[in-house]
Amino acid sequence: MEEPVATRDHTENMLRHFGATVRVEPMGAGGRVITLQGRPELVARDIVVPGDPSSAAFILAAALLVLGSKVSVRGVGLNPLRTGLFTSLKEMGADLVISNERVEGGEPVGDITATAGALHGVDVPATRAPSMIDEYPVLAVVAAHAAGQSRFRGLEELRVKESDRLSATVALLEANGVKVEVVGDDMIVHGTGGAIPGGGLVQTRMDHRLAMSAIVMGLAARKPVCVDDTAFIDTSFPGFITLMNSIGAGLPA
Repeated sequence: MEEPVATRDHTENMLRHFGATVRVEPMGAGGRVITLQGRPELVARDIVVPGDPSSAAFILAAALLVLGSKVSVRGVGLNPLRTGLFTSLKEMGADLVISNERVEGGEPVGDITATAGALHGVDVPATRAPSMIDEYPVLAVVAAHAAGQSRFRGLEELRVKESDRLSATVALLEANGVKVEVVGDDMIVHGTGGAIPGGGLVQTRMDHRLAMSAIVMGLAARKPVCVDDTAFIDTSFPGFITLMNSIGAGLPA
């Protein structure tokens, strides 16, 4: 299987950080040619690992949806091949501010502050999918809360993640009173323009990102949202519930 583009970009930056000579040139159909000089003289360097944008997404989304919230996440990786979610949220009118931008370990990093406010629908192009493929479930939750219709294009890869995330995201929304459609590989979410109805049971299908998205939904719903299993959250975000409770989520331990 071809390595994801975002992973390749992180690898290039890390190799440069250790002194390797790497050249990247564009090629047709959105591809790239990567040239690495053989047997380089590498040097030892300290590494600061940036915060994972995919993990930060759930905290920031919750802050955007819960009235009166304002949360800052420090040291988030801002590699442009991983920041499609932030671009999409800003297009929805999100109060999302990036500050203290810097380079650590060869990677761009910054602090992100999210403040709750009104949101509107967005049309996310298929070309943005590679930079946010893991964030579509939580973006769908944000879109469900926003006013108007949102369309996410080109989501075929969601069908082959830890679960069929496309159908699982649709089920998550429908179980909690949100109208959603799938047209080809596009998902269309009809936002409520306010609190999500809630009251449903979410089948996470052993998918950690579905579980975290359901929890975020519950924080912004009129009725409680039940999640069938949260154990798999530790796959990518150990301590997620404890962290969320530390900023006022009030989730059952």
